[in-house]
Amino acid sequence: MIGVVGCTADASTEPTGSPTASPTTTATTSPQATASATRAPIDVQLNPDRVTAGETSKVWILANCPVPTGGPAHVGTASSNAFLSGVTLNPVPPATPSASPATATATPAPVPWVRGQASVSGTVKRGNYTVDVKCDGTSHTGKATLRVVRATDDTPTGVPTKAPRAGGGGTFGQDAGDDSSMPIGPVGVIVGLALAGGAILILKRLRA
Repeated sequence: MIGVVGCTADASTEPTGSPTASPTTTATTSPQATASATRAPIDVQLNPDRVTAGETSKVWILANCPVPTGGPAHVGTASSNAFLSGVTLNPVPPATPSASPATATATPAPVPWVRGQASVSGTVKRGNYTVDVKCDGTSHTGKATLRVVRATDDTPTGVPTKAPRAGGGGTFGQDAGDDSSMPIGPVGVIVGLALAGGAILILKRLRA
């Protein structure tokens, strides 16, 4: 009996120790909020990046918009005070895979670029205009600068149109269209006297 009671008591005894620590959550910031706060601007390219004032021009916008995940469309929008209207940027088609057994049936991966064409009015004044781009699927942004210049903007400034004149009465650098006559210096006087003397000598010989 004593053995049975002792066994029964041991079996019915409950452990006195129990875990007291419970897992707690220590993260207080969300990864999405941190990523959006430190997101770098995307690369935006213009072709051409300079147009002539007074002419209606076309400009291509190319933006490095990441490919979104989870359903949003891979598109972007571009706007500028130089454009007639906003521009929708559509995905750039992926490169065609080479004809090989390994890639013949593979689906080309999307290219993280979008593009579109904008119209610049001929009434836009000369100056620098910011082109703002936003990726609709990922909310990335970027910008580029479009220059509107005059038609003769490519001509270098400060270049003289006439060669410099030499001092001392010389004719170095004299333009063909100048009406000024050649100055008579000492050499011209000597030549004139020599010609006059020769003429007198000829007249004397004829009289003789």
